[in-house]
Amino acid sequence: MKQTVSPGAAFHALISGRVQGVGFRYTCYHEAGRLGLSGWVRNCPDGDVEIRAEGDREKLEAFLQWLQRGPPGARVDTVKYDMVRAAGTYKAFAIER
Repeated sequence: MKQTVSPGAAFHALISGRVQGVGFRYTCYHEAGRLGLSGWVRNCPDGDVEIRAEGDREKLEAFLQWLQRGPPGARVDTVKYDMVRAAGTYKAFAIER
């Protein structure tokens, strides 16, 4: 699913595969921070990882590229995402429990 990200945009994503128990949230947190994005990442009860990210268009696109691979040890099967309106309420990127 290829979509264009607009400036000041945001996306909501669900990542499936072997993405829990492999440090996905932790490395996702660091990658989003490195890119200067805000939002959150959390595990879902069904084994997926859910992400909300906001920021600069090019940096969001780079983050989506990273999500296709994930950290070493992960196996990303699918990345489903929707572009959403940026809330502008997130000051940083956080790991939610």
